[in-house]
Amino acid sequence: MVARSVCFLPSVASVTGGGGNMKKFNIRKVLDGLTAASSSSSSATAQPGTPRENDVVQETLQSEHFQLCKTVRHGFPYQPSSMAFDPVQKILAVGTQTGALRLFGRAGVECYCQHESGAAVIQLQFLINEGALVSALADDSIHLWNLRQKIPAILHSLKFNRERITYCHLPFQSKWLYIGSERGNIHIVNVESFTLSGYVIMWNKAIELSTKTHPGPVVHISDNPMDEGKLLIGFECGVVVLWDLKSKKADYRYNYDEAIHSVAWHHEGKQFVCSHSDGTLTTWNIRAPAKPAQIITPHGKQPKDGKKPEPCKPILKVEYKTTRAGDPFMVLSGGLSYDTVGRRACLTVMHGKSTAVLEMDYPIVDFITLCETPYPNDFQEPYAVVVLLEKDLVVIDLGQIGYPIFESPYPLSIHESPVTCCEYFADCPSELIPALYSVGSRQKRQGYSKKEWPISGGNWGQGTQTYPEIIITGHADGSIKFWDASALMLQVLYKLKTAKVFERARGKEEKPSTDIVDEDPFAIQTLFWCPESRMLCVAGVSAHVIIYRFSKQEATTEVVQLLEVRMQCEFSEADSPDPGGEQTPTLPTSAASSSPQEAEPPNQLTAGVNSSEGARDNIPCLQVRSSPLKQSPGYQVELVVQLVWVSGEPPQQITSLAVNSSFGLVVFGNSNGLAVVDYVQKTLLLNLGTSELYSPSDPCQRQPRSPRKPRQPSGGFCDSNDGSNNSEDRCKSPTSDGKDNAFTRSRSSSVTSIDRESREAISSFYFCESFPRKSGSLASPCLLVGTTQGSVMMVALSLQPGGDQKLQQPLNFASCGTLVQLKGGILTMALLDAAGTMLPPSCEAWYDPNASDEEKEKEKTRRRRPATPPSSQEGQDSQFAVLCSEKQANVLAMPSQTSIYKHNITETSFVLRADVVQMAGAYCIACFCANGHIMTLSLPSLRPLLDINYLPLTDMRIARTFCFSNLGQALYLTSPTEIQRITYSQETCDNLQEMLSELFTPVETPEAPNRGFFKGLFGGGAQSLDREDLFGETAAGKASRSLAQHIPGPGSMEGMKGAASGVVGDLARARVALDERGQKLGELEERTAAMMASAESFSKHAHDMMVKYKDKKWYQL
Repeated sequence: MVARSVCFLPSVASVTGGGGNMKKFNIRKVLDGLTAASSSSSSATAQPGTPRENDVVQETLQSEHFQLCKTVRHGFPYQPSSMAFDPVQKILAVGTQTGALRLFGRAGVECYCQHESGAAVIQLQFLINEGALVSALADDSIHLWNLRQKIPAILHSLKFNRERITYCHLPFQSKWLYIGSERGNIHIVNVESFTLSGYVIMWNKAIELSTKTHPGPVVHISDNPMDEGKLLIGFECGVVVLWDLKSKKADYRYNYDEAIHSVAWHHEGKQFVCSHSDGTLTTWNIRAPAKPAQIITPHGKQPKDGKKPEPCKPILKVEYKTTRAGDPFMVLSGGLSYDTVGRRACLTVMHGKSTAVLEMDYPIVDFITLCETPYPNDFQEPYAVVVLLEKDLVVIDLGQIGYPIFESPYPLSIHESPVTCCEYFADCPSELIPALYSVGSRQKRQGYSKKEWPISGGNWGQGTQTYPEIIITGHADGSIKFWDASALMLQVLYKLKTAKVFERARGKEEKPSTDIVDEDPFAIQTLFWCPESRMLCVAGVSAHVIIYRFSKQEATTEVVQLLEVRMQCEFSEADSPDPGGEQTPTLPTSAASSSPQEAEPPNQLTAGVNSSEGARDNIPCLQVRSSPLKQSPGYQVELVVQLVWVSGEPPQQITSLAVNSSFGLVVFGNSNGLAVVDYVQKTLLLNLGTSELYSPSDPCQRQPRSPRKPRQPSGGFCDSNDGSNNSEDRCKSPTSDGKDNAFTRSRSSSVTSIDRESREAISSFYFCESFPRKSGSLASPCLLVGTTQGSVMMVALSLQPGGDQKLQQPLNFASCGTLVQLKGGILTMALLDAAGTMLPPSCEAWYDPNASDEEKEKEKTRRRRPATPPSSQEGQDSQFAVLCSEKQANVLAMPSQTSIYKHNITETSFVLRADVVQMAGAYCIACFCANGHIMTLSLPSLRPLLDINYLPLTDMRIARTFCFSNLGQALYLTSPTEIQRITYSQETCDNLQEMLSELFTPVETPEAPNRGFFKGLFGGGAQSLDREDLFGETAAGKASRSLAQHIPGPGSMEGMKGAASGVVGDLARARVALDERGQKLGELEERTAAMMASAESFSKHAHDMMVKYKDKKWYQL
């Protein structure tokens, strides 16, 4: 739960008061997504005896304000499988094993789309500078994507029925796509019409008698850079064929006894290189097929006796790129020696006599060498290599010594450590992003390339959404990242490493407790952030809480302030009573009285606890570091709170957390109860079992220093007296260790353990200023506490916000008992005023803790928000308490505590996340259910405004990371590496097209290389080929209909030709360039397209006529 993004509260069955009129809601306009899967009912009544008009808030939110749609997806493409680059548009495409497509341009330009089948993308091919992309999938389908629209769409699909696709090749500026199959055949597809040509290269014709067996699948297809009429075909078995397209026969066949993985041409078309499964590279002259011109094993050890080097791992891909001024580059992946077991994946760059082996953090999926020209028959001039890894994208600068990498502008490091929790803040204070960026910019790595990021295509959207948005992610390694999420972009601002405050485990003896989690003892479980005061509080899986303050100045903390808290499980009243006068085991309250390095606290177990021999007791799961901690500008540790083992029982993980900067308090709870800590004085103020919240008791005075506490009868608050070094502890029966066996459990499975289920845990907190008593007329500081059993309790806090006066004043707490009981655990709570406006918890204005006292006061005075506690006239309610559980929502009138509105959110499922959010100037509850429904309810009347079956819960990652924010924004982790942002705002959906970035921009295709006088004179240079003459229906006939099935996409024929044909493509570019004449050009384009269609129809009819009468004599006509 976070400071300004409050969760939604559940409600119970409807109440009808005497004389009250049942409110009728008009829900005819609720969106079409309503389904029976989320059966909901709502009812409301006015207060008894009061006319409705006087007590109901005038609500402005209607169902028309809501609509659900995805906006953008950030992060690294999960399980990538293929990659392509458009060298003119400067756009990178990545395909994944789940059929997703991610497209990247300049910083902030990214796009996500999905193939419906979900089959893996095995290859991608751009129609270079045409705004189109061909994808080949593992289900043997190929698709043409139109990238000229902001949300790309499929124009055509072709599904092969009899053959499996293994390789595709689309020559530059050609409309004929070559498709190689597992059977060894090659088919040709017209990408304009997505129809198959009758021209087929059969495997047996290609190899003839050169091998006795089937050559295996096609692993490579490319045309000779200097002669488009010659096609190089690589078969898996090691055979390469140079095929003459015109004569339909093989010119040459090249045999090698090792399997081929890839082939690359020299740009002059006289040589090509093959990479093989034994780690060798063979270079062939096209006119000398008898043997390779050269055989090298880049990573093989050369034997002295001249024998063949030892085989190495397969070279999976090789690229051969030439330069005008120097030696060519040969870039390859794989090929390492077999004795390099455990070595990380490497990319090898061979340039002249130098060979650089670049280690990668993850296995290599694919790589592409970026070159200055799109023409294959010119000097390539390579300048960078894009390397797609399993979990990262790296771009290497080939132009600088040492091959440094470029600094990536994309948010691809979300998964650097697995995300464990997530919070989203839309419309936060504007100065936060510059402040976080300022401290985060000092954390950047050095040694990057000084050049601009080479993937620089596309344009940003023109949206008007300008409010600041921040996303915070907590990670398994204890790190926390702050992200700028404004304007549909994502950029990391600042990273905080919470593990720095703990000692790193060295040997077995020092290892952190593995009872909680084996691999990630520092993992972030939950976090709470107050944007106004910039206070940050995080809870980790090792039952630790760390409070941070934000400072722009560096500081060195000599001793990390530590507070250890003993929260013990409770037992029933039937358990043995507490012997009079015995003390509970306690721990020091401040770091001053406890050395962090001590394995055992100074105070040993007292006679009240029967600890078995060697049982862990009073020991935290992690050890706080004892050496001075240098804290960089940014978030700096204020206090560490650790829960300790109790009689061999590990501490329960923290389930809820809240901070109030005005009061200097942090409160946290688990299945044992709750604790309140004063982080200013570093003292434990309150430590209560959950059951003790239920019975109201007289407030007990609690001095700021909270020393040893004598035992008190259960159900009351306990006194604390000065003069002892021990902090308080709550446990009903410290002598009942005989019951411990019943509560022994594995921490790794505690979430689903029977014991955990049977116990009531604290699930939600909310600091507020409200009325602790029904008859109260003046609001005072309170703490709302929600539990997993649906109880909502109120605790009155006698605190004076602000200033140093609270340091001298006694602090009082009083339980006011249960406000309401709902079905399911409490998820969120909030407070509205009489007009239905949110009453946020009071907070202190931010000041730099390391600044001078003068500057602190100046900052506080400038930013202090005046506190005006609401008052209530006798007999009148002035607040609404909004409560939301896993099943219900409820609104109570305060201070009368009357339930005035209730709504059963779901009967058959349960709510995973609920937040009270601002939307279109009003407030509502947004809920995400386990059955996939996203719902919003108006406040305070709980009218259903939106109910859409969006996303069924497929794994706990979604449940753990889903969060709503203000202004109709929400997000969740859709995969371990990607954040999916969605909106439930109609206005944002309407403006989405403007806000999204553009992938395609009008760019002139570079001029073709000059052939030169002598090459033109003597027939050298590139030979062109009219492929239409060879592959068109006239020459090649029609392909077998059973071979592949054509599936039209949502785009029209004209739209497809706009993407794939030169004439209409030129018109489209002119339209964008001359926007003021857009309408006329649009009409012209339509007329041109119609003329093209008409000409195509006429051509077809003319051809049919010709065929019909071709063999007839003139007198037979």
